[in-house]
Amino acid sequence: MKPMILNDSLSLFVIWCCTISIQTATWADVTVKNASQLRQEVKRAEPGDVISLAAGEYGNGITLEKLSGTKAQPIVIAGDPASLPTFTGGNQAFHLVDCNYVTLRNLHVSGCSGNGINADDGGSYETPSRGLVFENITIEKIGPRGNHDGLKLSGLVDFAVRNCKFAGWGGSAIDMVGCQDGVIEGCEFIGIEGFSQDTGVQNKGGTERILIQRNYFENAGQRAVNLGGSTGLQYFRPKLCDYEANEIIVVGNHFVGSMSPIAFVTSTNCEVRKNTIVNPEKWVIRILQEQPTDKFLPCQKGVFEENLIVYDNQVQTFVNVGANTKPESFTFRNNAWFNSQSNRRPTLPVKEEGGIIQVDPQLKHDRTAAPDIGSTDPRLQNVGAHSFVSE
Repeated sequence: MKPMILNDSLSLFVIWCCTISIQTATWADVTVKNASQLRQEVKRAEPGDVISLAAGEYGNGITLEKLSGTKAQPIVIAGDPASLPTFTGGNQAFHLVDCNYVTLRNLHVSGCSGNGINADDGGSYETPSRGLVFENITIEKIGPRGNHDGLKLSGLVDFAVRNCKFAGWGGSAIDMVGCQDGVIEGCEFIGIEGFSQDTGVQNKGGTERILIQRNYFENAGQRAVNLGGSTGLQYFRPKLCDYEANEIIVVGNHFVGSMSPIAFVTSTNCEVRKNTIVNPEKWVIRILQEQPTDKFLPCQKGVFEENLIVYDNQVQTFVNVGANTKPESFTFRNNAWFNSQSNRRPTLPVKEEGGIIQVDPQLKHDRTAAPDIGSTDPRLQNVGAHSFVSE
């Protein structure tokens, strides 16, 4: 090859631009149209890449293993929000194994017999999966009965579930085992007939520091939010601790129905604040111990404050207290209670500070705006989901 002779500065500039273009060239934004193409592209994805999914049917059983972006440059797999790509049938739609900084966005998952989406640390408890984001995903008709979850998360840290919709599941809509420092916000959880729907959002197996805010729950399981649970000792992450859940905050949510909207179960230091609870079927709250106290702390130190509770005569016991718990360590403060059928006041395990009794909030029930609809009565302006400002 003859040597290149550069006669002027313009030529130098052109060659420099070409060199930079070659160095930075990437397949960073690629569109796929079927499952086969999707599987091919995720194998070579690098930090910052975006895999766009055209509308259509992608089947099931997509496995992403050790796929890692960075905090500054996550790998994004996303459909068009106006026409969601669909993943149907099979055991599960996606399984993320030991992935980091991956975002799934704008997807529709339906009809899986196992779990809708499963994400875990690959069994390496000391190296959790970090930075996973699930955004604007519809997950429906999973199970329909038994321990089959919409979104199953095990060993995740620094994660987010935002603006997702869950309708019909077997076990939990979102099941967390040993997850830390996550946020679940702006989601809908709708129970439908024919699905067992044990819990809406479950925090167990050493899960801690989770923020559950501005979500809507309608008949979302026997326990809409389960602060704790009962986990096999070998599944606690990153190691066995003396609680199922710790420092979970449930704030600014709207609950309609459920046997018990809130359950504290072998948990410590969990807070339920500024939520609106309408027509629970049996209890408002449960305080339970589902692990032996010779290995675990008794359920204790929960806070229930500034919530707006509208109930009827279905509720005979307001707080179901189980054996081997410490209900005396709980705090009830500044909640507003309204019985829509009689004047029966709530009975609580400890004396409440500043409770508001029998002020009719005259709530409107509109699912699309429920978290923001509150009472116009000035006595109720500081209670309920409508009074919450995001943290």
